[in-house]
Amino acid sequence: MILPSFELHEPSTVDEALEIASSVHGDFDFLAGGTDLLPNYKQRLNPHKHVIFLGGIDELHTISGAQIGSLATLSQIEAHPVVAERYPGLVEAVTQVASPLIRNSATLGGNLLLDTRCYYFNQSHFWRESKGYCLKADGDVCLVVPQKEICYATYSGDTAPVLMCYGADVGLAGPEGRRRVPMRDFFRHDGIARFVKKRQEILTDVRFPDDAPSLRAGYEKLRIRDTIDFPLVGVAAGLRLSDDGALADLCVVVGATNTTPLLMDAVTREFVGQPLNEETAAAVAGQVKDKTTPYRNVWLSPQYRKEMVGVLTERLLLRLAR
Repeated sequence: MILPSFELHEPSTVDEALEIASSVHGDFDFLAGGTDLLPNYKQRLNPHKHVIFLGGIDELHTISGAQIGSLATLSQIEAHPVVAERYPGLVEAVTQVASPLIRNSATLGGNLLLDTRCYYFNQSHFWRESKGYCLKADGDVCLVVPQKEICYATYSGDTAPVLMCYGADVGLAGPEGRRRVPMRDFFRHDGIARFVKKRQEILTDVRFPDDAPSLRAGYEKLRIRDTIDFPLVGVAAGLRLSDDGALADLCVVVGATNTTPLLMDAVTREFVGQPLNEETAAAVAGQVKDKTTPYRNVWLSPQYRKEMVGVLTERLLLRLAR
């Protein structure tokens, strides 16, 4: 399909990008790698008259120590020796995004800001017109949970659950200055609003805490095809073990089932101090599964995806224990 008409802007600094965004009165999108935004534009999903390409802003491309720029591509992260040594869980998630060709263009910031997905939304204009438009695009009613207040499209980014386990935060730059937001506080229960990031703010970087390299972290993903597909369930976990093999710290985050990644702290804190063996892993997985209620808005049933939350959680915990 052909892209709609828009004016492309190419700023060289964050401040210049913010000035352009302010001048077009909200009728814009920021563009990173374009692997999510441009296909949506081709489907006429909420296009705007102005697109502000951020690829020419040098500071957004930096990878250094505990900080990764939002415009670093997933391929660059995958191949970076410092990231692989300190944050192997992130690399594991990155390598499961889409395909090698797409990862050459797709960026970390783009994956974090991935648009929510739903089979009532991610369709051609012709299909959506025949069905009746949804709350997220051109309509006024959510077709997943019929009401007019909240969109129930699913957040399907692969990297966010792992970054939440690592305790990372993100930098945001906007007209009112710069601020940092923990990944755990970044998401909103609404498939349209999605984030605490304001519309005119730019996600500049991801930063890890000092103790992040000591975390054993990983990611498991359910999808129909082994490449290209978005997750239908994603489970990230991070843990530390004491000298006697007991859990000193445990984090589990479930992605791709709801409007936001689900942080399972209420479950995992009960198991701190217990040995991480098959029995404990099964118990954690069972409780995580019970706390997850996937929406009926993707191609596999909620019941199957709920079962797979437990399977992937148990599999991941046992793998990290080894």
